Amino acid sequence: MFVSHGSRAAALVACGALLLAGAACGTGKSEEPTTTTQVRLYGIDGNMINGYAAELKERADLIDGMKGTTPLTPLSDAFKSRLRSVYPKLGDYLYAAEAYDAVIITALATQLAGSTEPTQIAKQIVGVTNNGQRCEKAVDCLKLARAGQDIEYRGVSLNRAGFTDAGEPATASYATLTFGDRKIDDGKTEFVGAGDESAASTKNPPRPYKQRGGKVPSAPLVLGGLLPRTGDLALAYPPLAAGSALAVKEVNAAGGVLGEPVVWLDGDDGTNPDIAKATVAKHVRDGAHVIIGAGASGISRAVLPDVVAAGRVLFAPSNTDAGLTSVEDKGLYFRTAPPDSLQGRALADVILRDGPHKIVLVARKDSYGEGLQENVRAELERAGIGSDRVKLLTYDPPADAKAPPLDFTAGAQEIKKYGADAVLVIGFAESAQVIRALADSGVKIGH
Repeated sequence: MFVSHGSRAAALVACGALLLAGAACGTGKSEEPTTTTQVRLYGIDGNMINGYAAELKERADLIDGMKGTTPLTPLSDAFKSRLRSVYPKLGDYLYAAEAYDAVIITALATQLAGSTEPTQIAKQIVGVTNNGQRCEKAVDCLKLARAGQDIEYRGVSLNRAGFTDAGEPATASYATLTFGDRKIDDGKTEFVGAGDESAASTKNPPRPYKQRGGKVPSAPLVLGGLLPRTGDLALAYPPLAAGSALAVKEVNAAGGVLGEPVVWLDGDDGTNPDIAKATVAKHVRDGAHVIIGAGASGISRAVLPDVVAAGRVLFAPSNTDAGLTSVEDKGLYFRTAPPDSLQGRALADVILRDGPHKIVLVARKDSYGEGLQENVRAELERAGIGSDRVKLLTYDPPADAKAPPLDFTAGAQEIKKYGADAVLVIGFAESAQVIRALADSGVKIGH
């Protein structure tokens, strides 16, 4: 099922913005083709990943030439090798760095708090990333934290600025990715920075427990995984799992936290609220202090009330829904992934480079999909793309693995009738059905 949204009000078009968008300047009108010869495909972090090609099976060549953006920092060969040491078959690295940093920051915050009590850990998390002695390696940062030194962690994904007061990155790095020969063509990957370093928090955290001369440390620190081992986002599980596992391994190799090895409890979010809630409940029963996940923003929204009610911390490596910045969390929700308010601009720029005339933004119907869709629409409007040149469509993703596959036939026909020459697909594994439906409707997908 899909839903068509009416066009929204457009801003006045500036000459320079029209040139950026590939339209005529000086006439006051855009040059629109009378028929669509081909459609260019664009994607986002939920589908710009090597595993996405497998969702199209024998028709994987349809995505050759598809371009998109994802939060991604240039990763060193050494870090990739360390990831493969814990996950030998790893083929993608999406959010591996963010998962790694989420675990490291949690470990450092716990050491500085001198307690595994979740609210005490939470009070240290933002401060761990700002206004202290800079360190990059887990072993060095833990040594400083054990000595009671305030630290400023700069890791793999968090390398320009620290967290904002809301507990998320003030800056981010995005990669522009391109599919070629049914996989991401690394030779065409480009990186661009986004965000504002001045947005990083300047608040001082509570003094480290050693400076307070207070409590006896409690241990061990128990982390509960809430990652998408199954469901529509399962294609992102391997790098998330690898990053988390590597961080736990390296923290424990460096002496652990509060004198004890960190304990990791596996857990699946299923890309499904019911499965995720059951996993959270089990983690709470089993004594987890901090839950790492969920994979999808919508799943984190669904479980956050349960996590907060239990007095635990939810630390997400891959949530990008901008609305989560202001979610009611009692100071217990954090993320290493940047909000989509930053990605929207980078993604709009990628689309505009190709000079499209008519653009369709197709999104899964949830807080993540519709939130990013709106961010991209706003950025296109800011660049001079009027409401008559942008169509918004949404679809209801399958409720679970047993549900019938997504049927986007009507939506594909609407895109064809509209005469689009650019289609952005915002979704997870299920969004492959959008591309299949486009091809089946007779839309020529350009490479």
